[in-house]
Amino acid sequence: MTINMNETEARPCIFTRACRVVPLIGALAIALLGASFLSTSQAKASEGTPLKHLNWGFEAPFGTFDRSALRRGYKVYSEVCAACHSMDLLRFRNLSQDGGPEFTEEEVEIIAVEHTIEDGPDEYGDMYDRPRVAADAFPAPFANTNAARASNGGSLPPDLSIIAKARGGAENYLYSLLTGYEEAPEGVEVPRGMNYNAYFPGHMIAMAPPLVEEIVDYEDGTPMTVDQYSKDVVTFLTWASEPTREARHRLGFQVIIFLLVFAGLMYFTMRKVWADQH
Repeated sequence: MTINMNETEARPCIFTRACRVVPLIGALAIALLGASFLSTSQAKASEGTPLKHLNWGFEAPFGTFDRSALRRGYKVYSEVCAACHSMDLLRFRNLSQDGGPEFTEEEVEIIAVEHTIEDGPDEYGDMYDRPRVAADAFPAPFANTNAARASNGGSLPPDLSIIAKARGGAENYLYSLLTGYEEAPEGVEVPRGMNYNAYFPGHMIAMAPPLVEEIVDYEDGTPMTVDQYSKDVVTFLTWASEPTREARHRLGFQVIIFLLVFAGLMYFTMRKVWADQH
């Protein structure tokens, strides 16, 4: 039987090329992961109005939330926004978790007991009200959607749990919206019950300007301006939309390091295993 040495010698080369593909696949995976990890959303409001863009500290790949801003943002939400907007997906205990406002457990308990919730039935089959605990959800301002619409001229205030992810432009859109109330341009008629906002789609919004100077008392000396209130509450709402954001970023960094090390090990292993074939 005649053996074709050229064919025999050619076979390992197929596996050599296959092994060389492994590091390339690892590098491609790292590149794709890095691209998604570093990506930031850029959007414009309706009708091409450019959004205001701020340098948010949490936007960076390894950025973190300003804990003081989160605390102030929660204060703005609880004293202003909570009168109309719910946050059904958030629990009081989230306020004490790592990466958030990081209130102490005692502070969270004090905040929670200021609100009541219907519970039961008791031993007699009756429902009753009790103070909320850390495991309970944030209270809703209205009993149901019909009550919410009736109290807001027919408009339904959106839940703010994930509002930062539900709107194009994310935090920049929210900040632009809160600071975008102004007089309507000449010739533009604002219907009764509506307000002109340069960044809201269509520019006509039912929500009146929610923030005014010194509406919320800051005890840490931070300026009590509409601009500062807006920055703080947007920071809080961005965190609320993804309370595990910082943990996810840390995990993503660890995965990238692992893939880099793995790709390097696979490359040098391939060189060692197929060194005799060259």
